[in-house]
Amino acid sequence: MQQGDTISAIATAPGEAGIGIIRISGEKAIGTAGRIFFPSNKNKLENTASYRAVYGHIMDREGEMVDEAIAIVMRSPHSYTKEDVVELQCHGGNIALRRTLALTYEAGARPAERGEFTKRAFLNGRLDLSQAQAVMDVIQAKTDASLKVATGHLSGRFSEKIKGLRHGILEQIAHLEASIDFPEDEIEDVVLREVDEKVVDFINYLEEMLRTAQTGKILREGLMTAIIGKPNVGKSSLLNALLREERAIVTDVPGTTRDSIEEYVNIGGVPLRIIDTAGIRSTEDAVESIGVKRSRAFAEEAALLLALFDGSRELTEEDEEILRLIEGRDAILLLNKKDLTPAFAPESLQERFPDLVLCEISTKEKTGLKELERAILKKAYGDHFSMEESSFVNDERQAEILRQAREHLEGARRTIGEGMGEDFVSIDLRSAWEKLGEITGETVGEDIIDQIFSQFCIGK
Repeated sequence: MQQGDTISAIATAPGEAGIGIIRISGEKAIGTAGRIFFPSNKNKLENTASYRAVYGHIMDREGEMVDEAIAIVMRSPHSYTKEDVVELQCHGGNIALRRTLALTYEAGARPAERGEFTKRAFLNGRLDLSQAQAVMDVIQAKTDASLKVATGHLSGRFSEKIKGLRHGILEQIAHLEASIDFPEDEIEDVVLREVDEKVVDFINYLEEMLRTAQTGKILREGLMTAIIGKPNVGKSSLLNALLREERAIVTDVPGTTRDSIEEYVNIGGVPLRIIDTAGIRSTEDAVESIGVKRSRAFAEEAALLLALFDGSRELTEEDEEILRLIEGRDAILLLNKKDLTPAFAPESLQERFPDLVLCEISTKEKTGLKELERAILKKAYGDHFSMEESSFVNDERQAEILRQAREHLEGARRTIGEGMGEDFVSIDLRSAWEKLGEITGETVGEDIIDQIFSQFCIGK
């Protein structure tokens, strides 16, 4: 990527729509747009004031009109990329947009790479790396809670915590380096004791942040959840009840669901990537056996299992197989058909799995679902219900950086305990300081930057 190039791309999603936007950014963005966009007021686009919408037409080299459009000029540094930017708001048809985009190339722009607009915003200092990553999280947010996490990162609240921690570590490094000029033993011991106390605070702060990582990941990516059970216990009915729509076919015939159905459902702000699997049982039916095999695979892969049983019938060998599948797993036990006479005491099942939550529900009467939702929220949030979502760590890369920074800080404490002196303690602290800078992008390598932005969509 050459930073001085002028780039262009379609910035809106593909498909038919009322409006489609082409974004142009770079030193020659206004001149490039001016070669293909002609304002109806006959003024040149380069004379247009910033943030002024101008109506006109997209014209090709032969002078034929390609589309009506509105152009908006945003001059450096007051734009998304901090470069000159022009957005052409065209009709949202695929052909018109593609033809207009091709004309921008003919006029001097080149195709933008994935995430290149946001990458330029980062390189030009408008966003730090954590904020830049949050741009895609805002776009892909599936619930209000996941949007709050993303906008919290985008607004810089998470970065402020990291920068504050780095500043604190840097103060201790300066404290150590200043004390080196005063080599008296008594002063050295006092300084090292003070630094050790501060490092304990830093480690505790990192631990607190890391405890939010699992919840942040769930809110960002969704909690992969599989509904498992033998045939005809109400798995598809449960999916429909959670979705509040008739998504899966429900009949009294066992084995109706032969393949897996996957949907996202919003449970109190938690995006549940929920999978309704085929009933697990022995079968001679070739198609159903494939579905059962897939059910087992999903059960192995899922982060949470909703294990469903028919509370109106005694447990069978097929139920026992389900119980063996959930041993040692994160699961919620569900006794369905609460509206019917129970065939066994729920306590007998709870005693076998004392660490798992058990809910009695009726998918027919829609009862017990609120208790199920509360149990799911408890699994997702743990002890973080009262925390602001903006403080959650929501990315595995960030979590790993925090873990490595914690290791460097723990190394500094060991160095102090071994009496190795200020110089060696300072090295460990500086390693932690540099590692944390990878979150905001202040100490990150170009290869990591390229890898992060390659995951963006073109046009963002």
